[in-house]
Formats: sequence, structure tokens, C-alpha cells
Amino acid sequence: QVQLVESGGGLVQPGGSLRLSCVVSGLSVDNYAIGWFRQAPGKEREMVAIISGGGTTYYGDFVKGRFTIWRDNQKNTLSLQMNSLKTEDTAMYYCVADDLPIPTTKPPYWGQGTQVTVSS
Repeated sequence: QVQLVESGGGLVQPGGSLRLSCVVSGLSVDNYAIGWFRQAPGKEREMVAIISGGGTTYYGDFVKGRFTIWRDNQKNTLSLQMNSLKTEDTAMYYCVADDLPIPTTKPPYWGQGTQVTVSS
């Protein structure tokens, strides 16, 4: 029913930028909490950025001031601009969605992920 398809990952140098995109079907991005999680090998998944159905944004402590999340209600897409990337940002990034307008700790819907690698 709900499908999330990410794109935009790749290889960048430290200090560089990437923009991730997520095409959402099965729910409206302006009505539900939606955002990005990431997971690196040997580490647990962590919240990167979330935007609620009301437009409130939440950012992980490690990305505040560097990343920006927004949605396009007409296209029903979600985007994440990542600036000043660090090697520690290397991970698989997943587009996620909740079935509530406010975020929860474990979103039920996940995309397949897009790899972000920050390396010299």
C-alpha cells in the first residue's frame, strides 16, 4: 500500500553536499510524519530528520545545522539537503513514514535505502 523510493545517494568528499529525494505513494506527505533514518555497519539505526504532518521538523543531534528536510505536497515527495558532510555520515539512508501525523520512535514504513559514502 505505502511505498517509499529513495534516490540521490552517492560518493562525496568531506565537506561536500548531497540531496536525497523520496517519492511517496499510498499516503500524503502533508498529513503524516515522514523523514529519514540511517544505519551504518555495526551501528543501530538512528533518526536523521523528521517532518510532522503539521510541518514541525526534528533533527538528530549529529546533523543539526547541516541538514535540511522539506516536502513537496503537490509532487508528494520528500527531500533532504545534506551539507558539510563528514565521514561519520556514511550510512544507508532510508526514507520512512509513520501512520500518524506526529513522529514515533519506530516508523512502520521504510524504503529500500540509498547509500551515502563520505570519503576522500
